[in-house]
Amino acid sequence: MKVLRILSLITAVIGFTVAPAQAQQRVLPQSAEQVKLSYAPLVSDSAPAVVNIYTRQVVRARRSSMFDDPLFKRFFGDQFSFGMPEDRVRGSLGSGVIVRPDGIIVTNHHVIESADEVTVVLADRREFDAEVVLADPRTDLAILQIDSGSEPLPTLNLGDSDEVLVGDIVLAIGNPFGIGQTVTSGIVSATARTQQGISDFGFFIQTDAAVNPGNSGGALIGIDGELLGINTAIYSRTGASNGIGFAVPANMVKSVLRAALNEGELVRPWLGLRGQSVTNDLAAGLGLDRAGGVLIDEVYPGGPASAAGLNPGDVIMAIDGKEIIDEPALNFRIATKQEGDDVPLAVLTDGFIQERRVALALPPEDPPRDVSKLDGRHPFQGVTVGNMSPRFNEELQINTFRKGVIVLEVERRSPSARYQFLIPGDVVLAINGISVDYVTDLNDAIDEDAERFVYQVQRRGRVQECIVVPNRSFRCNTIR
Repeated sequence: MKVLRILSLITAVIGFTVAPAQAQQRVLPQSAEQVKLSYAPLVSDSAPAVVNIYTRQVVRARRSSMFDDPLFKRFFGDQFSFGMPEDRVRGSLGSGVIVRPDGIIVTNHHVIESADEVTVVLADRREFDAEVVLADPRTDLAILQIDSGSEPLPTLNLGDSDEVLVGDIVLAIGNPFGIGQTVTSGIVSATARTQQGISDFGFFIQTDAAVNPGNSGGALIGIDGELLGINTAIYSRTGASNGIGFAVPANMVKSVLRAALNEGELVRPWLGLRGQSVTNDLAAGLGLDRAGGVLIDEVYPGGPASAAGLNPGDVIMAIDGKEIIDEPALNFRIATKQEGDDVPLAVLTDGFIQERRVALALPPEDPPRDVSKLDGRHPFQGVTVGNMSPRFNEELQINTFRKGVIVLEVERRSPSARYQFLIPGDVVLAINGISVDYVTDLNDAIDEDAERFVYQVQRRGRVQECIVVPNRSFRCNTIR
């Protein structure tokens, strides 16, 4: 009961919800004249800052021959694919938003992914070649730069996406289907959509403004003309708008933009913990009356969470006054912060809600990654490996707590490429009875004169023991 009473006071103590107060500031039209008001002045001010983006990618293909006939391929496949390679150009389109008068543009990563050329077309039909300053697939955001000379370009100011409320009127501006700049209107349907599988930091503003292919990277603006989000994806069974669109919140855009302007290096702060979303089943065992929060499973020694006194079994209920619904929401909130920020957390520990202040830090690279290619006359020749660490693991998008030596790349035509002795993502545990904790251990353990190699790897969550007899045999068994 103590927990329930304390939870009921969260709003008053740390300000979990501010929606009622904010909602009182919104007013409905008071007269017929107000109902007839137009969005035209808002669009006139905002639309010049939204651009069309066209990309070109050169794809190597093979020249057509009689063996490309579909009927022939049906029976013989590609085994007779002769002919010289030829280039094929693949294009795509999308939208972007100018956020600085010197030509800095925000768009989606998937709009410019793998592009060899990126062209930006302004609302006044001027065209510019664009340079990719930073591309971040984890947020599905990219920062571009164009050179328009000394003339300042029209921009949109980044708003505070935490101030957005369900029911707020919004406009979506973009280039759907490549037909040209288009404006649609709607309302905010939800403000913290997670678990959509769109990006690693899944936390989106949902809107019913019509958004279609080509709108990706375009602007979602409020009635004050500020940029609230970057339109990113739609939920649709047909590919056309069904009134469910998702936008990356402006506060996430700010963090990626900040990194792009800081020499293009994007290293996010971290808490130094692993956790899981509190489901209804977990909530019952924790004495909570509903799902919500993140249950801490593990704390990294010496990390920010450890320094703040957080322990396994604690539940993070809020950060900086914002309720944490699940793990993606926590990851989003941390990703929008900076190194050194002193962040207040509301934590459920021993049945009571307590405040903890965490000084965010960058994940450490300890040990150094020491990326190396294995050379010599042995089965692992041509394999590139590195030491795992919180910093390196973050870049690799794997569990930041994992340690050891990870396989990063396998050279084509190497023994491992042919027989899969090692594949990218493997973690090498031991070779010929020698434990492998670092790349130096791995190099020391490989004896080029050995008649056979017995090694253990962790592959796709399972530990395998493999035996290689050079030029004779290879087999693996799962041992756990």
